[in-house]
Amino acid sequence: MNMGLNPMLDSRYLLPNERRYVVKLIIALIQPHKLPDVKKALFDAKIYKMTVTNALGCGQQKGFTETFRGVVHEVNLLKKLRLEIAVNDEFVEPTIEAIIKGARTGNIGDGKIFVLDMAQCIRIRTGERGSEAIG
Repeated sequence: MNMGLNPMLDSRYLLPNERRYVVKLIIALIQPHKLPDVKKALFDAKIYKMTVTNALGCGQQKGFTETFRGVVHEVNLLKKLRLEIAVNDEFVEPTIEAIIKGARTGNIGDGKIFVLDMAQCIRIRTGERGSEAIG
C-alpha cells in the first residue's frame, strides 16, 4: 500500500459516479491597500471569481509598537486580506503571476501565496462537480 497517496484524491475513495478533477485552491495573504491592484491584475488575466476576507497575522515584519495616551502597545498582528480563488489547473500559474504582479512592493510584508489540491468542488445551484463547477 502506498502511504504517500492522499485518500481524498485516491480513486479508491471516490463515489461510484464520481471522477477525479484537477482543481486547485489558491490562498493569498496580501496587504489591504494592494487589493485594487491585485483585482485589476486578476481581471486582466481573465480570473474573475474570488473570495476576500479580512485577516490578522504576523510574519517577518514582527509587528510594531505604538503609544496611545502614554501607554505603549505592541502590535504584532497586522491587518491583511485573505484571497481564496478556486481555479482549474490551467489557471494556476496565471493566477499566481497576477497576484504577484498586483501585490508586490518589494518590501517585507508583501504576503504569501499557498496552492492546495482541492478534493471536490460542488456548485450548489446545479450540482455540477469539479472543473465544471469552477468555470
